[in-house]
Order: sequence, then structure tokens, then C-alpha cells
Amino acid sequence: MTARTPHVVILGGGFGGIRAARALRTAPVRITLIDRTNHHVFQPLLYQVATAGLAGSDIASPIRWMLRHQRNATVLMSEVSAIDPERRVVALDDALPDLEYDYLIAATGARHSYFGHGEWEAHAPGLKSLEDALAIRRRFLIAFELAEKTDDSEERQALLTFVLVGGGPTGVELAGVMQEIARAMRSDFRRTDTRQTRVILLEGGPRVLPSFPESLSKRAHQDLLDLGVEVRVNALVTRVESEAVWIGDERIATRTVFWAAGNEASRIGQSLGARHDRAGRVEVEPDLSVRGHPEIFVIGDLAIVRQDGKQVPAVAPAAMQMGTAAARNIRHDLRGEPRVSFRYRNKGDLATIGRHKAIADFGKFHVTGRLAWWLWLFVHIMYLVGFRNRLSVLLQWAYAYVTYQRGVRLITQESRLC
Repeated sequence: MTARTPHVVILGGGFGGIRAARALRTAPVRITLIDRTNHHVFQPLLYQVATAGLAGSDIASPIRWMLRHQRNATVLMSEVSAIDPERRVVALDDALPDLEYDYLIAATGARHSYFGHGEWEAHAPGLKSLEDALAIRRRFLIAFELAEKTDDSEERQALLTFVLVGGGPTGVELAGVMQEIARAMRSDFRRTDTRQTRVILLEGGPRVLPSFPESLSKRAHQDLLDLGVEVRVNALVTRVESEAVWIGDERIATRTVFWAAGNEASRIGQSLGARHDRAGRVEVEPDLSVRGHPEIFVIGDLAIVRQDGKQVPAVAPAAMQMGTAAARNIRHDLRGEPRVSFRYRNKGDLATIGRHKAIADFGKFHVTGRLAWWLWLFVHIMYLVGFRNRLSVLLQWAYAYVTYQRGVRLITQESRLC
């Protein structure tokens, strides 16, 4: 009798899920990768789409195309409705039958968290998906169009005030680029002086970029100030409305707020029957499996992984390394070998603030300014999927660098100036 081929189901086509699928390309398994969209997004550059620096197609690739040469992989565009760990079954939202699995890799990532104030999302969208980026771009550009139409000076100033909540990498990168774009558009409008744009970055903690060493955090703070960004630390948002943001009793009049504070794990984690924290992230064993269910692996932003007394950061390199590690342990199981504990190798952290302004942390070695900025450009181009995307991004950035202009300032979808 021919032995049944083990079935590996991967939930999520992000960095971790794609890396796990590719790491199993020569394994004697059949793979089903499930994602609610048909594309993989290079999330570190989402803010470039949100600020009209790149088109969505520049940082996204079809998942089927990425796995087209992998004969043991099947891709399904669907959404998971339930997981039954005891029966080893995944239920899908559509008419597809339930999927039985021998191994499950959950890599469904996280969404932005509003800390119990879900009603704020309508006024302050976050940035986790391509749809989020396009929505932010639309709101950002429409604000200038509305400012051009009004004769009320107070209304114009409120429209030209952009508030970003959260001083992590996303908030810092958005703030710096938005200020630069506003300056670059000064000749595009006749009735509006875009140099009067206020970009306000609010951070609830004592410093921006808290995951970086304090010296680099201070440098980033100063770079933001040099660009004209108003940086407020120890500023806890207490209310978000359609026309204002509140910090305690202080009211900031604005029509445009963007959210970059906190993450909340995908609801999938709570259906695995495993211990999880308040954000929904699942506690995993050293081999990335769920306690009591060694056939289930949780990776990426969905997992809580501790190493040397610290939590492994929720960044793309960590997710990719976890995807490789989960696939490796499946291979070990199939060969009857012991599993190996996951060990994160931090190759460095980078964040860009603006033109020629960036920071890089390589442990004992820190880089700032122009060199860090060029390093950031090089690393992100190299990590993009596909030659076409790399070439397109390189050309867009070269054009912006030489002309100080952004070529994709388009207001698309259902955008009404009202």
C-alpha cells in the first residue's frame, strides 16, 4: 500500500507563510496555502504607497505566480472561519469543503489595535494592507484638494493638519514623508500654501522608535524636527473625532488622522486552543509549535517568541526565519529526527525618516544620516519579490530623487470632494 502524502496547510501569504511554503518545496508533502487576497505585499514599503511614492503593483506580487514552479503547492483565495485542532480540520468561509491537515502553519499576522476604541478606526485608519495604503493616500491627497476649495482660514488650517498616532517605524516614516510631500507640492496649488502644512506625530511613550537604542531614537527625533514635523512624546490620545484629536483636555483641530499605534493579532490565534496574550498573540514552544498540538506551528506577528529574556520583534526578517524554522521541523518529523529550537538572528534594524535621513542598528554598530539612508534603499530593493518590482521601484525612487516629485499622486476609487 502506498503511504499517504502528509498534508501541510499554511494560513497566510505574508513573509512567514511564503517562506514556509518555499522551504517545503522539495519535501514529500502536499501544501495548501490559504490567503484572503491573491497577492503577497511587501509591508515595509506600504507607507510609500500610502504617501504616493509607489504604486500598489510595485510592492505586491500574485501568490500563485510566486509559487508557480512549486508542484507540491496549491493556493486558495479564501478566508478561514474556524479551526478544529482536535479533528485537525480547517473550515473555510465559502463553499469549499473542510480541509484536513497533518501539519498546520498559522501565519495570519496582525491588524492595528485601537485599545478598546474600535469606533476610532473610522476616523483614523491604520496601515497593514494594500487597501489600507490606498485609503490613506486618498485621504491625504483629498485634504489638499478640500483646502484649495475653502475660503475659511480655520477650516483650511484644519485640513492642512495631519496627525499620526504612534511613534514606531510606521508613524515615523509616514510623518517624515508627508512633510516632504507637502513641501514638494507648493507649486501645484494656487490658493493654498502647502508649506503651511502641519504634520504632528504623537507617541504615548517617552521617545519615538522605542525598539531602537536611545541614541538612535534621539537622532530620529531631531531629524523629524529638522523636517518640520511636530513631535509630541508622552502624548496619550484620549479621543478621536471626525474633526479633532484629543490629548487629555487638549483639542487638536484636524480632518485627517492616521493610526500607527499598537497591533492586535489575527483572530485565528484564539481558535487554536492555546494560551495567548491580550493582543491575541499565541504562546509557542521553542520549536514554534502550540503546547499540546505539536502538529500546529504559529509564526510571525501571531506568535509570542522569547529569546534571551526578550521578545522577538514583529518584523519581516523574524517572520521569514520562523517560516523556515517551522518547515525545517516538519522535515525533521518526516525523517524521524528530533526538532530544533528556533533561534532568531537579528541582522540589523533600519528606519527611514526622510531624504538622506535614516538610522540603522547593527548591534554595537550604528549608522545614521546619508549612509543609513542608502543602506535602507539597497536592502529594501533587494528584498522585493521579482525583477520587475525591483526595477520599477528603483526607477520611481530615482525619479523622485532627481526631481523631488512623486509621480503617482492619484486620487482613485470612490473619492468624493465633499
